Amino acid sequence: MKVMKFGGSSVGKPDAITRCAELVEREIKKSGEKPLVVVSAYSKITDLLLDAAGKAVKGDIEAPYAAIAKRHADMLNGLGLDETIGQKNLAELHDLLNGIHMVKEVTPRLYDFVASFGERLSSKTFAALMRKRGCADAEAVNAYDLGYVSDSRFMNARPLPETYESIAKAYEAHRGKLLVVTGFIAKDKNGDITTNGRSGSDFSASIFGAALEVEEVQVWKDVPGVLSADPTLIKDAQPLPRLSFEEASELAYYGAEVLHPATMVPAMRRGIPVRVLHTFDPDAPGTLITPEGVLDPAHPVKSIVYKEDQVLINVRSERMLGMEGFMARLFEIFARNGIVIDMISTSEVSVSLTTDITDEKRLEALKKDLLESSKVEIQREKCIVAIVGEGMKHTVGLAARAFTAVAKGGVSLQMISQGASEINITFLIDNSEIPKTIKSLHAEFFGK
Repeated sequence: MKVMKFGGSSVGKPDAITRCAELVEREIKKSGEKPLVVVSAYSKITDLLLDAAGKAVKGDIEAPYAAIAKRHADMLNGLGLDETIGQKNLAELHDLLNGIHMVKEVTPRLYDFVASFGERLSSKTFAALMRKRGCADAEAVNAYDLGYVSDSRFMNARPLPETYESIAKAYEAHRGKLLVVTGFIAKDKNGDITTNGRSGSDFSASIFGAALEVEEVQVWKDVPGVLSADPTLIKDAQPLPRLSFEEASELAYYGAEVLHPATMVPAMRRGIPVRVLHTFDPDAPGTLITPEGVLDPAHPVKSIVYKEDQVLINVRSERMLGMEGFMARLFEIFARNGIVIDMISTSEVSVSLTTDITDEKRLEALKKDLLESSKVEIQREKCIVAIVGEGMKHTVGLAARAFTAVAKGGVSLQMISQGASEINITFLIDNSEIPKTIKSLHAEFFGK
């Protein structure tokens, strides 16, 4: 059995959803088994939902709600499906928006509740289409009704350890059916709906794949696999035929939008391969992600990715010099203010750290705490660039090539780091220098 996950662009229009339905039918015909289908919300509808939640606080309900209802109605009409599908969900959403207006507040818990309607609607639409096309036992199921239990970190929830056993047990009641499961969402032990964070349906697919110990998790996208660079910057970016789990995880964490950063973890633990495939060119090989990658001495770098809109925090204190415990106290201050650190570099009397937390109130609170013992400088609009590839640790002079290429592009590096695994080199630049940096690096490592 396989898991087939379809992203927002893949289910964004009636003809696109129809193409996904054909892919499911093709898999059933080829393997003789019904896959577990995981779907995202229609493209852009999550944005509409979150916008509606924000506007509901001020009483602007009807116009945002109408836009969401129309998006769903257009999809049903385009597929020739019954217009009553999902109407109970829409009525529930309308009541929820009115409730937000009454309390004059939208909390992370409520944002997750509102956002969940995207997947709840798209799963019903996909299942109805499969029934219309002859798969009578196609059934839409909410992930939390199939055993997915998360912690209570709203907007960035993670599965509880018992989730995997719970899913395997719940699935037995549906075995033999074509289940269409909501990606992105779960419930905590209090019964509140949670979400995995943006683009979290990939993560959901990996969790279900691991729980059911499937043959393969397929992630269907609107691109031909994981690429050597951002195709919006590099027109001839190359699809990568194979990656290791470690390489894919690094790429996802540092900005490759093809995969959710946490996607690899459940599959990695169970040794289940993940295959990234192209919805609009299903015969293309895509990218296969397995526990072990393939080393090519001629091409040690697999991909160049970047993570923009970072914040650089420089902390300087003479108290660091020969003083034990300083770093522990520094990390405690960051943890207390809920600031996640991406990169770190130290010297005798200074520490430079980066974070993707841009909330001004949290950064100011952090700065206030740090100023009690240190000098602090905060710089915004920075970007982490990562060069990733398992072959890098076996290649002499690769860092020199990278830094020379960046220098030729006229870019100044503000911070440099290399992980203990030696499969990536990361450095910090200004957001404004992203295009020339990526182009220079791609020409160096892939131009020939």
